[in-house]
Amino acid sequence: MLLADKGYDANALRQSVNEQGAWANIPPKANRKDPICFSKYLYRQRNLVERFFNKIKHYRRIATRYDKLDDNYLAALKLVSVRIWLKDL
Repeated sequence: MLLADKGYDANALRQSVNEQGAWANIPPKANRKDPICFSKYLYRQRNLVERFFNKIKHYRRIATRYDKLDDNYLAALKLVSVRIWLKDL
């Protein structure tokens, strides 16, 4: 599933996502002629993802990407994610 904002509402993008076997949940622009299927409930989940990315960017190591190797960066990202998860409990 692809969750995106109105800026990504294009038929070409929707078709590309459908060809890959996914579903695009993008709110329609005001000037869209043909109606599309859109779930407001699922779109609310996008906010959770954006807030998570905002939280991890508060950690300097993640925001500036000090690690040169992808594996080290992924490990730091996992540590930060667990720390945020534990703090929220």
